[in-house]
Amino acid sequence: MSFTKRINALQPSATMAVMEAAAQLRAQGVDIISFGAGEPDFDTPEHIVKAANSALEAGKTRYTPASGTPTLKQAIADKLKKDNGLDYEAGQIVVSNGAKHSLFNIMMALFEEGDEVIILTPYWVTYPELVKLSDATPVFIETKAEDDFQLTREQLLAGVTSKTKGMIINTPSNPSGAVLNRESLQAVVDVANEHDLWIISDECYEALVYDGEHICLAGLDGGYERTITVQSMSKAFAMTGWRIGYTASTPELAKAMGKLQGQATSNPNSIAQYASEHALQTEPTFLEEWKRQFVERRNYMVKALNDMPGITCLKPEGAFYVFPKISGLFGKSAGEYSIKNDMDLTKYLIDEAHITVVPGSAFGAGEHVRMSYATSMDAIKEGLDRLAKAVAKLK
Repeated sequence: MSFTKRINALQPSATMAVMEAAAQLRAQGVDIISFGAGEPDFDTPEHIVKAANSALEAGKTRYTPASGTPTLKQAIADKLKKDNGLDYEAGQIVVSNGAKHSLFNIMMALFEEGDEVIILTPYWVTYPELVKLSDATPVFIETKAEDDFQLTREQLLAGVTSKTKGMIINTPSNPSGAVLNRESLQAVVDVANEHDLWIISDECYEALVYDGEHICLAGLDGGYERTITVQSMSKAFAMTGWRIGYTASTPELAKAMGKLQGQATSNPNSIAQYASEHALQTEPTFLEEWKRQFVERRNYMVKALNDMPGITCLKPEGAFYVFPKISGLFGKSAGEYSIKNDMDLTKYLIDEAHITVVPGSAFGAGEHVRMSYATSMDAIKEGLDRLAKAVAKLK
């Protein structure tokens, strides 16, 4: 059986693969601690669940407009104005089946064969795959831990050619947790304006910033018309399974993406839309407590990792990941295990310590691994204790 070139070129999600591996081992009775989770470990707040139940009871189970209900679009526009200082009309909003679907719509609407799209490394695993699905070519620009994963105008310009059509920017970052500062973001806008580029700004972790500030690219001078802002209900509201993401862009692009979505999937889940509308119109009083717990877990993990020989870890400013540099363990061995790269270390930790991490090579940064702190403090302490013992065996 043969498939298209685009399917054969597509790489499976490394993060999903790690989660599936952990689930399989648990099913076999292995006591696995997973640091692979890309979702909050908190339940969706009860008032949002009640809003969904009310929508069900009211019979709101029919098709909605393909790009989202008018009332949800207005709630999103109101949110963007209130929280981000951005002025959008409801017609500039497209609601999709999660932010990944939003990104897919953007790629399909803007890029095609012969185009190039700049992606910063480390990157979320899905960015290059979506670019390739659009038949465009991803071009990678490296950001480094020693620079706090910030970037400069010169770095961006090094990746720009006559074929460059856009850039994907993610702040706070998955996987590094880095929050891009104003200087880095202004460099993005300036280069985009000089070279007539689109800016795809993935801000799904915007509510989870612990140090510094979240700055919207669309709010910077010269950024509004060029920026497609991508946000989601998943992280700030613990609604990952509800599958609601959205974009804010120009009226013309919103119309084009709505047309695409109308033929591809039609509307997002109606009940999830009504629940999301309620969530956006209600003060998120729960969020400060969630952030307090994330900060406590983050601080514990960073200190514990930096105490381990061969590992260094920056303190991330946002999201719920640490991205330790583990290349100091390369060249070491324990028993039958020889650690030559991040993949070897990942396998060693599963077999020896019964913990799962996501190899950094999945994010274009093979000297690192990603570890999520969206899990309980008890699991974090036990998992890091196992990690420390496994690292100590490497000589």
